[in-house]
Amino acid sequence: MTDAFRPAIRTVLHPVADLARAKAVYAALLGIPPQTDSPYYVGFDAEGQHIGLVPDGGPQGMTSPVAYWHVPDIEAKLAEVVAAGATVKEAAHEVGAGRLVATVVDHDGNVLGLLQDR
Repeated sequence: MTDAFRPAIRTVLHPVADLARAKAVYAALLGIPPQTDSPYYVGFDAEGQHIGLVPDGGPQGMTSPVAYWHVPDIEAKLAEVVAAGATVKEAAHEVGAGRLVATVVDHDGNVLGLLQDR
């Protein structure tokens, strides 16, 4: 597997209680304004890393940050991690612009995200 096809964390989503306050903190931390700024999601793209803020954990009910591993084939990787013992929390589904996401839970209860851009 070449580095271009190796899964890599490039997206981390953070649940936040107060979107406006969190947006100010992350803008100061990253030194840039958000590239996506809506009432239901604020996203920052910094140095190849995407940091997202999700008010109240969003519809997926996030309670802690979730790191998303970018993979070339989400269904194949999902099957692989489930075969290794993870449990599907959120099946692969499109969230817009051809982007697919899924989440699994490992043996210790950690939520791991998978993301594929088509």
